[in-house]
Parts: sequence; C-alpha cells; structure tokens
Amino acid sequence: MGGKNESSSATLELFLKIGLDERTAKNTVANNKVTTNLTAVIHEAGVIEGCNRTVGNLLYSVATKYPANALAHRPVLLEYIVSSKIKTPAQLEAAFSFLSNTASESLHVKEFEEACGVGIEVSVEDIEKTVSEIFELNKESILAMRYRTNVGDIFANIRKRLPWADPKIVKQLVDAKLYELLGERTAADNEKPTKQKKEKPAKVEEKKVAVETTVQPSEEELNPFLNFPDPKENFKVHTEIFFSDRPVLRCCNSKEMLDKHLMVTGGKVYSRFPPEPNGYLHIGHAKAMFVSFGLARERDGCCYLRFDDTNPEAEKKEYIDHIQEIVSWLGWKPFKQITYTSDYFQELYELAVELIRRGHAYVDHQTAEEIKEYREKKMNSPWRDRPISESLRLFDEMKRGMIEEGKATLRMKQDMQSDNFNMYDLIAYRIKFTPHPHAGDKWCIYPSYDYAHCIVDSLENITHSLCTLEFETRRASYYWLLHSLDLYQPYVWEYSRLNVTNTVMSKRKLNFLVTNKHVDGWDDPRLMTLAGLRRRGVTSSAINTFVRGIGITRRSVI
Repeated sequence: MGGKNESSSATLELFLKIGLDERTAKNTVANNKVTTNLTAVIHEAGVIEGCNRTVGNLLYSVATKYPANALAHRPVLLEYIVSSKIKTPAQLEAAFSFLSNTASESLHVKEFEEACGVGIEVSVEDIEKTVSEIFELNKESILAMRYRTNVGDIFANIRKRLPWADPKIVKQLVDAKLYELLGERTAADNEKPTKQKKEKPAKVEEKKVAVETTVQPSEEELNPFLNFPDPKENFKVHTEIFFSDRPVLRCCNSKEMLDKHLMVTGGKVYSRFPPEPNGYLHIGHAKAMFVSFGLARERDGCCYLRFDDTNPEAEKKEYIDHIQEIVSWLGWKPFKQITYTSDYFQELYELAVELIRRGHAYVDHQTAEEIKEYREKKMNSPWRDRPISESLRLFDEMKRGMIEEGKATLRMKQDMQSDNFNMYDLIAYRIKFTPHPHAGDKWCIYPSYDYAHCIVDSLENITHSLCTLEFETRRASYYWLLHSLDLYQPYVWEYSRLNVTNTVMSKRKLNFLVTNKHVDGWDDPRLMTLAGLRRRGVTSSAINTFVRGIGITRRSVI
C-alpha cells in the first residue's frame, strides 16, 4: 500500500514540474489511462526535470488527445513543442489534424510546418490592428450591448483572420479595447436583461384575429415522410442530381433486379440508422433516427441499427452500449436487433476481388501526399493500368499481411477527369495491423466508408438510403460502385442537418471536452448529447416532437 502511495506522490510531483496546476495534476493521477499516457509523453519529450507551463499544457493535450493512429509521428511533434516551434493550442490542433491524415505515411516536414503555422510570428501590432478593425465593424452593437457583448464571437473573428496569434495577447487587447470603448462596468452592466411582457389585446379582438389567421397545416406538416417514393418505384433511382453547374447522370435498377429485390422485402420500406461507434449521440442524431426509423414506422417497414465499424482504432463497447440504450429510450425498435458492417467483411472482400477482375479496381503504392497531388492535377496513378492478375496477387498479399501498413491500398478505378472530386479513384481498402473489436484478428485490411456503406446498403436490401447533405457529392461514387458490381441500388436522398446555434455539435469537440474533463462526462446536462438532455430532464417524446416539427427538407435548419 505504501509503495502505491509513494508512486502516486512521485507521479504527482512529475506532473507539477511541467506546470500543471495542482487540481489538474491530482485529477490526472486518479485516471490511470491519462497518467500512463502523460508519463510516457513527458519521458519521450525529455522534460522529466520540468518545463514551463505553456509547454506542459501542450504536452497534456498530446497525452489526452493525440490521434492513436499516428503514434509513429509523436516524437517529432514533441520536438516541435519543446523547442517552442509549436506553442499555441491552435497550432497543436492543426498538428493533430495533419498527423491523423498522414498516420501511416512518412512525414512531409514542409507541408506539416505550413499546416501548423510553424515559423509564423504574429506581431502585437498585427493583433492590435485586427482587434481595432473588428471593434470598428461591430461598434454599434458593442455600444448597445456593452459588457453583455458576446466576446466569444469577437475572439472567433480574430482567430479566423489570425489563426496563429497568441491567445493570451488577443485576450489582453480585447479586454483593453472594451475598457477603452465602454469605461468601467456599471451596476446596469451586471444586471440580467428583463423580459418585457407583451400587451394582450382585448379579448373580443383576440378571438377575431384567431379566426382570421387560422391556417390548416399542410400535408407535409402532417406527414413529413411524403417526400419519399414507394419502394416499387426504385426502378428509377435518381437519374440526375445537380453538382455546381451541370447534371451528373445516374444509373438505375433493371426490372429484373428490382423484382428480385421486392421478392425479398415484400415491397416494404427498408431503411437504416448507421452510426459510427466513436462517441455518444447528440441532438442531430435524434433527427437522423426520426428520419430513418420514422419512415419505416410510417410505412409499416423495417429499419436496421447498423454500426459502421470499419475503423478498429476508433470504436469502443461503451459507445455501442450507449447507442443501443438511446435508440431504445427514444422509442425506436431496430429490425433484426443489430447489425455491423464487420458482419459483411467476407462479402465485401469477395466483391473487392470481383471489382478487380472486372477492371474497376487496382492496387496502388502512392503515398497520401502523392495521391493528393495527383488528384489536384487530375492525373492517373502510375499503377492505375497495372495488369488485373498483378492487382489480384497483391490484394491477396495485402489480405495475408505480407505488405506493410501504408505501402499499398486498393483503389477504385473511377473518373479522374470528373468535376466531382469524390470520383477521383477513392480508396476501397487500407492495411491496418489492428485487431477489430467485433471481428477479432482475422483481418489486417479494412474497407473504407466509401466502399463499404453502399454495398452493405444493397446487401441488406435497403430501399431508402437517407443521409445528411454533406454526403451529397458522394452519391456519384455510391451508384458507380453498385453499378460496376451489378448490385441492387437503393434510393438515396439527403436532408439538411440539425444545427443548434451556440452549442457544441461536433463529436470530435465533444470528445475533447469529455476527455479533458471540462465537463462532467458525456451526459453533462450542459451538452447537447442525448444523454445530457435526458439528465437535464428532457423527455424522449419532447425530443421526437421537436425534430418532427423541424421537418425533413434539404433547407438548412438552425
């Protein structure tokens, strides 16, 4: 027992040496996972004798937030931090983003430094000038609101113009500018604004107005699912959709293919709710559930709860259990209880082999940087036209673990001259020597979202593949792949996301708040997670009523 206490004391002393405040250091010692990570980072950075607080806080962020798929590059990042080449949270966030996208590739130093603003010094004069300009643009509203002005918006505008500016200097100058413009705080500045009661009109006139303005709800308000066609109409899935300035033609189901599909489904609606198990669900997911589960319920159909688990490094059982619980709490009952994309890994692999045999896929050896460069120039990969037999052999070697991570990918042979960047030979398979939480260690190659999701939709006989508008440009690839493999094509339709102003809706940012203990877990009532709303006392029926009232349209909803 004494040994454990001595170890904890030594660890606490180590954390205090790097400038963590006592409360943060003690909380960290109580968390075994973060303690292990931070201790490793401190030793890796070579600062066991201590460092200044700025460096220490950045090291703490590395320990709690560094992308797990890019550990090979962590020592390089730590050198940049210790040498103060990376010295602000904004630079560190940019580094995380860059490294997570080049996890299995060699690090291109010049691109890395450009992405992180290394060597860019923002002078106090530049910050002063920017602060003055933003205050001048917003002077009227600041004078009206005084110290009730949303300073966060001012900081956001400054960050947009000067992303690498020192946040401490920015805060000092903003505070000084507010004081210069407004003077000392008054008692009125500290008072909460009172809500003025609206005067009620006379009772007689109120009745008159009510009669005159009564409007019957539209059919779409009464039934928001009228947008979607009957499954029997899927012989003609979208034949065109407009991207920028021209229509992109689409394929459609043959009569024979549609008849075969209808024999399985009995003409019922089959939809799916496909979350990635990498975090807790938020209010936006409530709308996604309402759309997919709600359509199935409205048409007496079926909706799968399918976990999109193609990235073994991101998933946790905690998230899977939470998602199942929340789906049930909101009153939705999945068809066949639960499915996983990993349930179809064998079928997906066999279809990838078939895609190669048909001349629609090839094994590529370009690095991430080279793929990016070639896509920007609309150039074909040097390996695009390699013999089919060679790609089949190499893909088999990928599957058997004979090729290193990052040394080969399977890419779809699409259209490098298209106006749609989602047709630039997307990656279908990557090598990852990581055991899968659901499939175990059987696989060392994993399919990409762009390859897997449309095929699994088809294999599960989904009639309506519903998703948010950011996936609109991927519809071309979705139908291209199903057409290339002669598979049934679901009806794809995108709707607007549910956004709530002045709240955090990003899973990545929510994860940051939870991991760094800025909030009391995923169910903190200040968050717009569904667990947080439930803890706040919001009922499931209230949430469903709210999202139903918003409707299902392609217009932006805030």
